[in-house]
Amino acid sequence: MPNTLLKPNRPVGITGYGAYVPRYRIAAKEIARVWAGGKAGGLPIKEKAVPGLDEDVITMSIEAARSAMARSEIQPSDLRAVWVGSESHPYAVKPTSTVVAEAIGAVPHVQAGDWEFACKAGTEAMVAAIGFVGSGMAEYALAIGMDTAQGKPGDALEYTAAAGGAAFVLGPAENALATINATYSYVTDTPDFWRREYQKYPEHGVRFTGEPAYFQHITSAGKTMMDELGLTAKDYKWAVFHQPNTKFPQKAGQMLGFTPEQIAPGLLVTVIGNTYSGAAIIGLTAILDIAEPGDRILLVSFGSGAGSDAMDITVTDKITTRRDKALKTQEYIARRTEIDYATYARYRGKITMK
Repeated sequence: MPNTLLKPNRPVGITGYGAYVPRYRIAAKEIARVWAGGKAGGLPIKEKAVPGLDEDVITMSIEAARSAMARSEIQPSDLRAVWVGSESHPYAVKPTSTVVAEAIGAVPHVQAGDWEFACKAGTEAMVAAIGFVGSGMAEYALAIGMDTAQGKPGDALEYTAAAGGAAFVLGPAENALATINATYSYVTDTPDFWRREYQKYPEHGVRFTGEPAYFQHITSAGKTMMDELGLTAKDYKWAVFHQPNTKFPQKAGQMLGFTPEQIAPGLLVTVIGNTYSGAAIIGLTAILDIAEPGDRILLVSFGSGAGSDAMDITVTDKITTRRDKALKTQEYIARRTEIDYATYARYRGKITMK
């Protein structure tokens, strides 16, 4: 097989990162109380994050972007791109990215765009930003993956469809707190999850979403990346995979040879749910919050529809001085207010009044 890894012409890395998780939480057992007669056995997660009435992909992206900029130690005017990946952009006709760019002070000399690819829109924007910086067209680019995911009332998705995500400033490796050694994308048309225009809630292929969707793409992307770099799971300190539930990423890691200890720090789905476009990259922020210089990280995202992006990342010594310049991911998770199903239904617009 020919070399399929994507490598920029000049070294690129993560110069800043930031996460955002809404304060509100609904317990899975509360959803089960309403739709399953209180039967709480076999629930996929403990609780999930719910956006407030004044929160959407734009406001959450701004918060994550500000943290990423603080850690990057650059000026907003240094950015040449602001890209936001999501499957729940607030407007059907009006970009998210321009509002974010305006709010953080990056306008007007900047390229902006909204990205979509189901749950891997965040890493899709990151790969493009790596190419943008790596080609020399830009010194810095901001890539964001953020969602306010929806699940049909009573559907299995409702237990996990959550809100949150992460932002990354990509720039020259010499100023990076983590270098990106290579990326690889594995894509097929495997429609396991979809939502047509004007349809409020998504549909899913139930068990079809495991194989041949999630596991086929995650393991193929991860294995190809490691094989072409001549590495195995033992060469990595950490691994983070797309997190639709607690079982899938752990099983995928096991299939690739990773231990539970390598996966645990980035496995956040149990307490914040599936943040869709941010479900893999928010796990990366949690790892960067505790990683040490020299640690190697494997990141593999997944987007229903379907495809995976894999990234091989090495942490640099700049991590120790820059990560404390913004709130850590676990601090967002710890900041929580529990709500009941009625409040959740109101916040998420599940009660139609007209």
